[in-house]
Amino acid sequence: MANQLHIYYGNISKEGTDGTEASAGTGLSPISVTLDAAKEESKVIMCAVRCDEGYHIEGETTLKLVGANAAKWKLAPDGDFGSPADADMNGAWGDSITLEHVGSLNAAFWVKAMSSKDEKPSNDTSVSLQAEGLVAADEGA
Repeated sequence: MANQLHIYYGNISKEGTDGTEASAGTGLSPISVTLDAAKEESKVIMCAVRCDEGYHIEGETTLKLVGANAAKWKLAPDGDFGSPADADMNGAWGDSITLEHVGSLNAAFWVKAMSSKDEKPSNDTSVSLQAEGLVAADEGA
């Protein structure tokens, strides 16, 4: 059975169907952030999770970060933040989040990438964002 649950980044509209689909294990379309470690930069971006048309998640959807450098990334549910700066200041940041009511429209959330002065320049591909939930067909689909 194909995967009906997908993660999106880029130009995201809350409750929309836009964004660029993040690669699912292929590395061809990753959520990518460039940071200057010497400045200990961080960056916050809006992402979304949604199901294919005709499907939804029964119960909750859990998003979590896994991998060697997962501690340099954080997740926050969308609190109707108006900007990445607002999300950065007011988000409930953690290593995992739980979302409810994930269906065929974007369920927005926020991702924060962080750097530290002790890092050497690299293209770190060690971290994955995993989405877990029980996919079910919509009634009448």
